[in-house]
Amino acid sequence: MIVIDAGSPVPPFEQLRAQLARQIRDRTLAVGSRLPTIRRLAVDLGLAVNTVGRAYRELEEAGLIETRGRAGSFVSASGEEARERAHQAAAEYAAVVASVGIDENEALSIVEAALRSGLTAAPTSL
Repeated sequence: MIVIDAGSPVPPFEQLRAQLARQIRDRTLAVGSRLPTIRRLAVDLGLAVNTVGRAYRELEEAGLIETRGRAGSFVSASGEEARERAHQAAAEYAAVVASVGIDENEALSIVEAALRSGLTAAPTSL
């Protein structure tokens, strides 16, 4: 279920994008699931078509959904590939941390700092 908070300082397209991304990542929306059309979702949520379109475009750019022309938009398998890359990077990081003797709390602090700084930095490949 998608809920848009009109009183939130977060723009509606970002609320929608974040909620759909979360549902894809936690597998509430399974790979191959068809998403509602942009027009249908806009009507259902009381949003402008362009608002929903922007959220879908950003999800597609992130590799979480794919649009197949008139067939519609679907949850992409590349989201699973991205998750696997993240798991692989985490395993490699854990090995480095262990090899240099950094304790778990410091290692987690390093990751948290990197994630926070990554929110404002351009994405890099893993």
